[in-house]
Amino acid sequence: MTFVAPAVLLGLLLVPVAVVAYLRHDQRRRQHRAAFAHEALMPAVAPRRTGARRHVAPVLYLLAFAVLLVALARPKAEATVKVNKASVMLVIDHSGSMQSTDVPGGRLNAAKVAGNTFLDMVPDDVRTGLLAFNQTVELLQSPVTDRASTRSALDGLVPAGSTATGDALARALQVLRPEGQTGTPAPAAIILLSDGKSVRGQDPLPVAQQAGKDGVKIYTVALGTANGTLQTKRKDGTIRTQQVPPDTQTMAAIAKASGGETFQSANVASLSAVYEKLGKQVATKREKQEITTWFAGGALALLVLGAGTSLALVGRLP
Repeated sequence: MTFVAPAVLLGLLLVPVAVVAYLRHDQRRRQHRAAFAHEALMPAVAPRRTGARRHVAPVLYLLAFAVLLVALARPKAEATVKVNKASVMLVIDHSGSMQSTDVPGGRLNAAKVAGNTFLDMVPDDVRTGLLAFNQTVELLQSPVTDRASTRSALDGLVPAGSTATGDALARALQVLRPEGQTGTPAPAAIILLSDGKSVRGQDPLPVAQQAGKDGVKIYTVALGTANGTLQTKRKDGTIRTQQVPPDTQTMAAIAKASGGETFQSANVASLSAVYEKLGKQVATKREKQEITTWFAGGALALLVLGAGTSLALVGRLP
């Protein structure tokens, strides 16, 4: 918890002073009462005391004073709030290795199914875009709230070519954080789905670091299994089998450099679970919110409780 006006909290130093003053006053009052009449005559000349219960109302009043001081200091606490105009870029690898069938239906098909699941789950006011890449990068859809155009572009992807992950991330970041942008940028995130090691273009790690500086987290999903293979036909008609395991280390490093998270999913079901989590994350953010009214309400409640206690125990307000 933080405070807008922390200097007000110095007033809490008055609380122990007030306690000492009250105890001294109560002691003098008891001494005066004892001197007022003989103990045997006390029931006839002075009302019966309530014992230790007489301290309840003053304690409640003192607590109300302390809570009110905290309210005047304008406390702030971190809370999850809904994000307006957030943008998410789906960055999907459709290189040749995405043909691997170690995932039922093929890696690219799994990415398409999970991508559509994400579009189903993400809140309507979160804008989504789509960027596809192999050795080249293509912006298929700028971030919009209309899901139909993004779905259409996603369904049309076919696997081919090699992989240029760094170039794809740089293009996605350029879309989310355009050069010359003024004012406070809207919350944004990149979701990268890829299975292979980047072999073309720029190094993705410096791009991920820049994304982190720009407040754009990258969530990476490494597609496929360690046993994934790709079969291609040679000119002589023979079949070449190539091992294509997902590059989980690079994907994890990209996520870490940007402040995001990394996931590894080998099938549609687990990918959908990842997207469900991401759909909730990109729609909210943690920020400091002032909670002065909570403390002010607490102080008022303590005052009312103190007054009621006093009337119930001693029949009057102190």
